[in-house]
Amino acid sequence: MKKQQWFLAGTGIVLVALLFLFGKTVPPKKQNSEVASASSDHTAAYDIKASLSAAKANLSPARQGYVNSLENAVVRGDVKNQQVHIYHQLANFWRDSVRLFEPYAFFTAEASKLENSEKSLTFAAQLFLDNLRAVNDESKKMWMAQQARELFESALKLNPANDSAKIGLGSTYIFGSPADDPSQVMKGIQHILEVSRRDSTNMYAQLMLGIGGLVSGQLDKATERLTKVVKAQPSNVEAILSLAEAYERNGEPEKAAVWYQESKKYIANQDILTEIDNRIKGLK
Repeated sequence: MKKQQWFLAGTGIVLVALLFLFGKTVPPKKQNSEVASASSDHTAAYDIKASLSAAKANLSPARQGYVNSLENAVVRGDVKNQQVHIYHQLANFWRDSVRLFEPYAFFTAEASKLENSEKSLTFAAQLFLDNLRAVNDESKKMWMAQQARELFESALKLNPANDSAKIGLGSTYIFGSPADDPSQVMKGIQHILEVSRRDSTNMYAQLMLGIGGLVSGQLDKATERLTKVVKAQPSNVEAILSLAEAYERNGEPEKAAVWYQESKKYIANQDILTEIDNRIKGLK
């Protein structure tokens, strides 16, 4: 069985490489409204149930039997807690035994909805958000973004003062909006600005706004935000590479080269270092 995209959350340098060395933040080309509408209308919705069925069909008979036994478990008494436990068992199975992200995230999210705690909801939401950034399939990316969005919104109902959840919510629009709808990116930026205007020292907000500037093509704003982050967090590789890309795309190759070079201090992966060296050479 061909493995699907595995977890990037917690493996930041891989995510950084995917995002910035392979052009993930380049804004989409402008389309006229008629073409854009047609594009959106013809993006097939991602079907998680079909995906789960296909994944289960590829399991061995013994593993299929185990999954079926969990899915069809008879629950009596404290139904809610039993269902939460079953969802966690299914999530752990897909994570540990099969190493497929979508089923793991789906069942983790289902459990968090039943638990309805701020901690579980934000964990599941962040899981989707951290991984959608490396997904190329448009329909899957939009599904993951929508899952993260709903989970962040539920967490915020429990604690409206959770700034990290507000930033996460805004980020789902930045990273998971249709390629032909830049207005959604701006909607996400507005969510994050609510936090940064109140707390300019929130570097998570500044980072996401900087990356949002890259996605939306607001390169001057992107460099301003990202410069704040690298000053406050000198070893933040994601911010450093984002800043380098912002300068590169803004027609400032010398500054871009400086920041690409700076990022190498914090990277051990030789393939990524080679790619960065190639980017530096291409700027000269």
